[in-house]
Amino acid sequence: MRIPRIVIAGATSGVGKTSITCSIIYSLQKNGFSVQPFKVGPDYIDPVYLSSISKHETYNLDAWLMGKNHLLNSFILNSKSDISVIEGVMGFYDGFGGDSNYASTHHVASLTKSPVLLVLDASKTSRSIAATALGFLKFHRNSRIAGIILNKIGSKKHEILCRTALAETKIPIVGVIPKNPLLEMPSRHLGLISTLENKVLKIQIQKVAKIISEYIDINEIIKIAKNSHTLIKKLKPIHKKAKTTIAVALDTSFNFYYQDNLEALRREGANLKFFSPVKDKKIPKCNGLYIGGGFPEILGDLLSKNQTMKKSIKKLSEDNLPIYAECGGLMYLTKSISSENKKYKMIGLFDAETKMTKKMKLNYTKGKITSNNPISEKLHDFHGHEFHYSQLDSISPDSKFAYSLEIGDGIRKQQDGLIQYNTLASYGHLYFDSSNYAQIFVKNSLKYSKR
Repeated sequence: MRIPRIVIAGATSGVGKTSITCSIIYSLQKNGFSVQPFKVGPDYIDPVYLSSISKHETYNLDAWLMGKNHLLNSFILNSKSDISVIEGVMGFYDGFGGDSNYASTHHVASLTKSPVLLVLDASKTSRSIAATALGFLKFHRNSRIAGIILNKIGSKKHEILCRTALAETKIPIVGVIPKNPLLEMPSRHLGLISTLENKVLKIQIQKVAKIISEYIDINEIIKIAKNSHTLIKKLKPIHKKAKTTIAVALDTSFNFYYQDNLEALRREGANLKFFSPVKDKKIPKCNGLYIGGGFPEILGDLLSKNQTMKKSIKKLSEDNLPIYAECGGLMYLTKSISSENKKYKMIGLFDAETKMTKKMKLNYTKGKITSNNPISEKLHDFHGHEFHYSQLDSISPDSKFAYSLEIGDGIRKQQDGLIQYNTLASYGHLYFDSSNYAQIFVKNSLKYSKR
């Protein structure tokens, strides 16, 4: 199966991958191509930008969470457009565990057999840029690098110096982007600000993409993308007939979802109804509830004041409605969220309080599911990830947990996954197709509807 595709990688984080990826998508569309975006790694914010430009849902490609087979299945089955564009994560060879290439952008490029465009920040260098490029080319026996994009070029003279130095690499330069503060997007502690929070940002990213597109060689990029190796065609999964309804929280506070997770629920027979814990008075009529991650502390005041929504969710939990919540969803289900010297009352389902911190916790996680819960009926090992700027305080000693996490050397243990009634809430995020999570969640939702 031939899928024209390209990976946009960076020498480091912060080199402008997202802006440049958006500009490439924009330019491809201007040339008459439909584009399917993908994002390497456990990221929820960058995909919103890519989707905003492409008008297609973005899928994550994460080797740690998905495993090789699920990653390839997702990529091949969802590459339905003319060209697939994959935005990388962190530095090109930065994988799980410091000295490992595993789950890095290069690893995903290798699994998908994709050519790579390497973005280099040229702002503080000239001839030395060639040493950097050669290092990336030769660091791995098959770097897959097929083109270079120079970002933050200071002048025409600066561009000539860089081009001359890079000529020896014989790798085509497919973009030379001038240094311009207007081309930098604002960011927040976990990454780029979600476009769901500010419609002005949607206009801004469109403007940035349009400006940058004038400095890239889209014809050469198309040529590289079309020169991709063939992949083995995958069979489409069977979709079961809709038999139950799961409500999904989706607004400016809760919007961190893997598209594959939502589609897994639909595939298993769930009709998804989206609602806003900020604006709506109660959740839609449903047999299950999914509250994803996000930034509930940002709109803590509005969430706190929506008493009818909070009471509705708590009452349904006490009625044993199957509920699954991740990160921001967990925070929402605690007694309160303390942020910037303010304390917002939340649902209070769990006897714990959430306190915002200044230190980010960002990890791939590994552990065991140790008790039955709404999404799992078997005890087994799992891979997940967590990234947040908060912690739980004043946790009741009577609290029950579903996860036992392995920390560092695997000897130390940490608990996650609070359980109350038929509700599971954790800081950790899971990929549903890595087990039968979607199947069990739908099964329990259907069971609830037949009581």
